[in-house]
Formats: sequence, structure tokens, C-alpha cells
Amino acid sequence: AIEIAKNGGKLILSDISNSNLLTLKSKLLKYTNSENIKIMTIDICSSNSIDDLISFSISSFNKITSAIHCAYPRSKQWGKNFEEIDIDLLSQDLKNQLGISIIFSQKVIKHFLENKGGNLIHISSIQGLGAPKFEHYENTNMTSPIEYSAIKAGIISITKWLAKYYKNKNIRVNCISPGGIYDQQNEDFVKKYRKSCTNIGLIDSCEIASLIVFLLSVNAKAINGQNLIVDDGWSL
Repeated sequence: AIEIAKNGGKLILSDISNSNLLTLKSKLLKYTNSENIKIMTIDICSSNSIDDLISFSISSFNKITSAIHCAYPRSKQWGKNFEEIDIDLLSQDLKNQLGISIIFSQKVIKHFLENKGGNLIHISSIQGLGAPKFEHYENTNMTSPIEYSAIKAGIISITKWLAKYYKNKNIRVNCISPGGIYDQQNEDFVKKYRKSCTNIGLIDSCEIASLIVFLLSVNAKAINGQNLIVDDGWSL
């Protein structure tokens, strides 16, 4: 959001936490004026809420030119051992992360078709490319759940499906698969992770933000249906 504001974009920001939205908006006012920032508190896991968000966005700025879906809702069992997974909570996570990604795409692309074009970006992960490096998590309280890998692999798949399905409609759909982003992780994990990379190890969120800005620009008009990996070589 900060990078988009710096580049003159108008923003509709949504989250389940109103206080988080207000905090982010205050940071953005360093780079743009308040007229260019609208916030809406919603539960993205509700289909009706997505409809409300789209209506609010259109009423605020007349049309939506781009959408970025990066919600990460998790059930109370998130991170449990594979052997302890409960089917009902698993269904909840698959619905709220992967299922809602599909429904969000469906609803926002409907507007893109009416607007004769648009740009949709999903956020996947390197865990959607293959199995985790489980040794990185030894002696830490961190984990990489099987459902996370399934969901992120699914994001990559729906990205390609949507891009091809809406061929010749002036609609682009891409996703980004970040590597691990530094966020005060366990020191032992940071060292192990670095050994699997080529230059820097855990990345900074600005590496993802700058790529999103590029994908939203006319310079990326030939990029469609792609999964762009930003992981400092972790997946090599």
C-alpha cells in the first residue's frame, strides 16, 4: 500500500481490523492525501462482504482498475501437527483461504469485464512450489502446515486458469510467491534458512511491494498467468 501511494495510486484498503486500517492509513498520509485512501472493515470470508467492498470501491473511485488479494484467515487449529488435523477446521481453512480466493476473483473479474479490463494479483508462496525444508523448523515453535502448501499450490493453479479463461478480455491475472519474509524469527531458523538461499536469506517486504507495483504498471502488460518467485534462490 505504501509503495502504491508513493506512485500516485488511489487505494481501497480492507481488513477485519479497523484499528489496523486506521494505523496504516495514518502511515500512508505521508505519501498521499486522504482523498486517495478509503478504508473498509470487512470479513473477507463472507461473499456478501466482497460484494459490499466492490460496491464501496466503485462508489469511491468510479471503477476498479486493479485488485490484490492477500488475505490470510486461519482457523483455531492452524499450525497443528499433521496427525492432529480436524476435518471440520481443515474445511474451514480451505474454504476461507483458497475458496474465497476463487470467489473474490469471480466477483472482481465481473467488474473488470464491465470495465473492459483489469489487473488481479494473488499472493501464493514458495511453499506452493514443493515440500517445505522441514529441517529449518527443528528446535523452533514454527511450522509449515500441509494445508498451507495445498492452498498456496492452489493459488498458483487458479491464477493460470483465470488468465487463460479470460483470454482476449484485456484482463491480467498473476500471482507472486514470496520466500520467507523477515519478521523477528528465531535466530536458529534465520541461519538455517540463509544456507538454502543465494545472497540474502529472508527477504524484506519491500521486495514484494516493488514487484506488485511493477505488475500493476503498463511495463508488465505482457505478463499474464504467471507465478513470479521472489525467494533469493530458496527454490533452486
